[in-house]
Amino acid sequence: MSANATAASPVRAGPREWLGLAVLTLPILLIAMDNTVLFLALPHISADLDASGVQMLWIQDVYGFVVAGFLITMGTLGDRIGRRRLLLIGAAAFGAASIVAAYSTSAEMLILTRALLGVAGATLAPSTLALIRNMFPDARQRTAAISILMTCFMLGATVGPVVGGALLEHFWWGSAFLIGAPVMVLTLVLGPVLLPEYRDPRGGRLDLFSVALSLAAILPVIYGIKEIAEDGLAAVPAALIVVGAVFAALFVRRQNRLAAPLLDLRLFRVRAFRGALGTLLAGQFIWGGVFLLLSQYVQLVLGESPIGTGLWLLPATIVMAAAALVVPGLAARHRPDLVIAGGLLVAAAGFVLLGLLDAGSGRGLLVAGMVLAFGGLAPLMLLTTDMVVASAPPEKAGSAAAMSETSSEFGIALGIAVLGSVGGAVYRAGLDGSLPAGLPERTVEAVRDSLVEAAAAAERLPGALGDQVLDIAREAFTGGLNATALTGAVLAVGVAAAVVRLLRGVRPAPEGQDEDAADRPDGVPAHN
Repeated sequence: MSANATAASPVRAGPREWLGLAVLTLPILLIAMDNTVLFLALPHISADLDASGVQMLWIQDVYGFVVAGFLITMGTLGDRIGRRRLLLIGAAAFGAASIVAAYSTSAEMLILTRALLGVAGATLAPSTLALIRNMFPDARQRTAAISILMTCFMLGATVGPVVGGALLEHFWWGSAFLIGAPVMVLTLVLGPVLLPEYRDPRGGRLDLFSVALSLAAILPVIYGIKEIAEDGLAAVPAALIVVGAVFAALFVRRQNRLAAPLLDLRLFRVRAFRGALGTLLAGQFIWGGVFLLLSQYVQLVLGESPIGTGLWLLPATIVMAAAALVVPGLAARHRPDLVIAGGLLVAAAGFVLLGLLDAGSGRGLLVAGMVLAFGGLAPLMLLTTDMVVASAPPEKAGSAAAMSETSSEFGIALGIAVLGSVGGAVYRAGLDGSLPAGLPERTVEAVRDSLVEAAAAAERLPGALGDQVLDIAREAFTGGLNATALTGAVLAVGVAAAVVRLLRGVRPAPEGQDEDAADRPDGVPAHN
């Protein structure tokens, strides 16, 4: 389907497309639940497979690394072989890998299957967003469809701990992976019936050297950023980021020379595309940095279980989901940049409330801050994703969707690294001069490393002394959360001002029409 055909024959989605959207929500729900369920299963996996600390980290992290590395490749591959075909291939692979993961007999086997899950998972989000781009050519319907998809993702992430806790209470840890199999089977049964097929007939062959360059660019950068977030700035992760940047430059150079590039860099000429992509990265930067510390605060300072943490996050998630359903109507009546900026100001107010938390705060202030922060970020995440996907012609929707997901991955990783470093610096400063005299040097180092290590070290100390050390660590951690949240508030206000400048005048196409075809550089739409 070409962009010109869409413009000449405006079509509104009917019942079949909305039923197809219901099918697309299935893998998205599963991906969201899978991330949170695994967190609960890790202690059981460690005990059963006798996994080392390093192996446990790889079991947890390899999925995200591989997903980030393969998003661009899979988005472009879907454009060329068909978005529905790639989605179904990915669903089948995800279901099969989930079964193998559930019955893994060693840590090495589970790491490998988690990597395979990452390859399969990288096919799902770009294919889903690209199919929505083609199934819903009407701008308002498309925005509503993306909002429903985002709502399902948030709800899946929230109910994941509850579902995982129930499974692990009655079954072995492999059940956390097996829930993926029936969901993917249902996708495979309903997908061919309800989902249409779309592909770019002029896509050309997949350039495998470009695939290798993209992996060599993305994986070292993501890994380096994560290592800096966990252990601070060091020579090896910094060198990895530099190596990734060099390969990124080589990747860009090759794409500019290819007749059928892996990633069409001409998309970046479109102001709506690059502006929305940058805004999405900034929003996920704030989200990733604050949310990580917030979840640790609920569990390690307030003492909630992972299931309890999910329940305390539920009100904010419900508000965020409700906001996502309201946003399409607001964006239809008002300038989208003002809707995004207004939401960011609401989020900033929520971050300010989170900046007032202390170790003994009641849950009311926590819930109020999370509700405002989560709800305020919803317009940014929804509308920028819509803008990125809608800015590309339909035949490039897979590439655009992949860039949207990649931008989110980088934003979250950077937010955790940078804002996490702010929180960590304040945490360690709060410990200076506060810890009891005479503690073993090894204990002091553990407490200064993180609140998780502080809790473990406190358990090894005599009762009253251990409680005192843990209370001091909790106070210091809360100070780090306060500083991070207030930094997030300042950044949210700054991003709100930038959005009005970057995205002013950008809005989805008129109802029932595709973007203006005038002045397109070789098929890439132009925006005012």
